[in-house]
Amino acid sequence: MNVEDFRKHGKEMIDYICNYAKNIGEREVAPTLDPGYLKQLLPDEAPIKPEKFDVMLEDFEKKVMPGVVHWNHPKFFAYFPSGNSFPSILGDMLSSAIGSIGFSWASCPAATELETIVLDWYGKALGLPKAFIADVPGSRGGGALQGSASECTLVCMITARSRAINKLKGQTTEIHESVFLPQLIAYASKEAHSSVEKAAKMALVKLRIIEADERGRMRVDLLRQAIQNDANAGLTPFFVVATVGTTGACAFDNLVEIGKVCKEVPTIWFHVDGAYAGNSFILPEMRKFAEGLDLADSFNTNPNKLLLTNFDASAMWVRDVMSLKTALNVNPLYLQHEHDKAIDYRHYGIPLSRRFRALKLWFVFRSYGISGLQTYIRNHMALAKKFEILVGKDERFEVRNDVYLGLVCFRMRAADTYNQELLAQVNHSGKMHMIPSMVNGKYVIRFCVTYEHATEKDIVDAWTEIKTFAEDILRDATMEISSLPPTPEKEKPQAIAGKPPIKKKLTRTKSLRFSFTRSISREMYESQSEHLKDGCTPILVVDNNAMLQSFLKATAENQQNKLKEIQDVETDEASN
Repeated sequence: MNVEDFRKHGKEMIDYICNYAKNIGEREVAPTLDPGYLKQLLPDEAPIKPEKFDVMLEDFEKKVMPGVVHWNHPKFFAYFPSGNSFPSILGDMLSSAIGSIGFSWASCPAATELETIVLDWYGKALGLPKAFIADVPGSRGGGALQGSASECTLVCMITARSRAINKLKGQTTEIHESVFLPQLIAYASKEAHSSVEKAAKMALVKLRIIEADERGRMRVDLLRQAIQNDANAGLTPFFVVATVGTTGACAFDNLVEIGKVCKEVPTIWFHVDGAYAGNSFILPEMRKFAEGLDLADSFNTNPNKLLLTNFDASAMWVRDVMSLKTALNVNPLYLQHEHDKAIDYRHYGIPLSRRFRALKLWFVFRSYGISGLQTYIRNHMALAKKFEILVGKDERFEVRNDVYLGLVCFRMRAADTYNQELLAQVNHSGKMHMIPSMVNGKYVIRFCVTYEHATEKDIVDAWTEIKTFAEDILRDATMEISSLPPTPEKEKPQAIAGKPPIKKKLTRTKSLRFSFTRSISREMYESQSEHLKDGCTPILVVDNNAMLQSFLKATAENQQNKLKEIQDVETDEASN
């Protein structure tokens, strides 16, 4: 493809993207395909000869697009916003065109310096403590763009691990660092993201999970007690993660109280994960939840969730960048250069090679301005409040979380199985897309405003659809209960006069699939209850069939054991 071909096909691609965005509401939100559908449509091997661009684009629309979940659809209410926008796409295009690998200042000075400037813009817009801002006189802090919040947590945990081990080693040089690993222990709320648990596995350290209160916030009293108990047992507490905007219910941990506990132990690094809700600190009215950030050692938030910047982009700030460099510095001769005062972002994360991510964020800040981004977030907040009000007006439903941003966790005032069926029916229809969560032991449906241009009509229409499905489910449930025989002598249920027949339900497999629920054995359920969850983890329920089989097996084994016990007993006694 030469320049003129690219010019031609590039315009065609822009037209395709514009038409997709303009008409996205006409598509079903999510596919109902089975795994492996695409393998049946594409060749087993790559083509030997070149193919035409228009053929490739046609294949994409006919074969690939049917398997796409449309995260920027007006009726996509699952997970969190995907944070896309036209300025971000254009910035990403330019980054791809330049194709720089910005591992050091020398490899691409502009990429390094723009990232530093944009992260300072970003931090100031959020009202972060001055210790995190690079251009503040006397500051030892700064920020870097990572690929995801998971990377941010891992990088900060590894840095905290390095700092703690150095304190434990003191001046000793004869003992390898790995000797101290079994001594280290980290802490996170039960509502923290699963990436914290994954980071602990990768860092080879222990993780203690702290229970949350009825509002989903970390229990600070239990954190303090756990730290004290572990210290008394000879362990070294070294890392605590607090969350602002949990995945399950968008709860906000108390940063002030958690920070005070962390300051009592010199080896503890206090990290705050604000992947979704951290961006809301761009609003002055939301900064009450940022109180205590001045006690933190690091903080991360994802502009690809709530700041209209497409994935991948996760911003991380630390109070002391030298801690990062000490933990992650690898400096072979071929990467060295004479500008030793310049920033080399390869020391700030896991990968050596880095994309020019700052471009798209720079485009977004300049295209929307702080005021435009504030308007966007406030619209999401207002629409979520509208949905909360609609739910509250219907006595058959209830809201189970504190609604601060764009997330509402709601459920029918009925058994979990009916709520599971409601979610499955909605998702299977293709008209909307939502996912579940567990709040205080109750199965809830997460309704998250995600669409950039969402309106009150989108919310009202969604609630109307939800109520329609709910009415069918509740009616059928009432009919099933009413139709049960009152006595064993009654031969068959009597139909309720004037009522339509019970609607055919989804199969059990489809019900589990479209409600994002996984049925497992009790043993597996109990073993999984100690692990952290995230927005992509299915809700686990005990498989009643498996329980029955387990019970029957245990009964048979008990009977067999009894027979063995009486084999040597006299016949009459055995008969008795």
